[in-house]
Amino acid sequence: MNLDLTLDRVLARHAELSAMLAGEAGTTDSQSFVRMSKELAELDPVVAGIKALRQVQAEMEDAQSLKDDPDADADMKALAEEEFYALKERLPSLERAVQVSLLPKDEADEKNAILEVRAGTGGEEAALFAAELFRMYERYAALRGWRFELLGGNDTGLGGVKEATASISGRGVFARLKFESGVHRVQRVPQTEAGGRIHTSAATVAVLPEAEEVDIEIDEKDLRVDVFRSQGSGGQSVNTTDSAVRITHLPTNTVVQCQDEKSQHKNKAQAMKVLRARLYEAERAARDAERSADRKGQVGSGDRSERIRTYNFPQGRVTDHRINLTLHKIDKVMEGEALDELVEALIAADQAARLAEME
Repeated sequence: MNLDLTLDRVLARHAELSAMLAGEAGTTDSQSFVRMSKELAELDPVVAGIKALRQVQAEMEDAQSLKDDPDADADMKALAEEEFYALKERLPSLERAVQVSLLPKDEADEKNAILEVRAGTGGEEAALFAAELFRMYERYAALRGWRFELLGGNDTGLGGVKEATASISGRGVFARLKFESGVHRVQRVPQTEAGGRIHTSAATVAVLPEAEEVDIEIDEKDLRVDVFRSQGSGGQSVNTTDSAVRITHLPTNTVVQCQDEKSQHKNKAQAMKVLRARLYEAERAARDAERSADRKGQVGSGDRSERIRTYNFPQGRVTDHRINLTLHKIDKVMEGEALDELVEALIAADQAARLAEME
């Protein structure tokens, strides 16, 4: 990738859009105006980064000329040399920031997310761990000022969950949580283990971009909607009316059910939100597979069967296997406080991999 040519094209496009929106290149219809305004707004921070980079490059050239000038004063040459090396230190970070800003955007990054956590192998211990993971994300959302809304759950009655679903809304939710999808493994001594032996259990996490109706079209004729009475843990009835809703998308055999609300209408609306997210993610995955047969350059494919992280309680460590990062602060991770360290490292690794693919 010739970076300078790419930057020139971005600057030219930004100038062209600015002129068109100012009316200097003829009138535009309202739909075009909205589209171009959005493109210009997306380019604004990129152009700001390019200008900062080129300003530093120009100042380096001036400093280079001065320090190489045989007629220049010795003190001035010394100052120029000092300035040159100070600017040179800033250059790589500015170049990287510009390159990252040029990476293709994931259309879903700014969307809200649907979080699904399910107990995997390990019986009740897996269910307890699934509940702890769900609370970890709830705490993390609170720390970032996001809204965390429970959509549904199936608890075991012993503090664990077989599955739990939530909607998380806020700025850039999916962009920060999308690498959490996969198998999370826990190693610890269960409370029920009399011999003190360490057990290994697992839970599965899926983070889906929350889809709007305009993102994916669902034909009512393709849905089968069943209503039934909500059931609590252990089969105990928690509702005397048929308010629970199960929706089956017949073409894909995708099944979603919701029973947490007392209103059948609310349960159906929440189930549709989850269904829409699942179908949208399946469509995105199919498009990604078409664009790239192998996804080696990416940090994670979002595949729920991929083991991504191990939480080892006896050693107090959390290890993310995709980037070989280990944090010896498992308590802070489970409280949501140190989760950002993993998230930031995963985002950085993904950006580095994508930059390498572009070269």
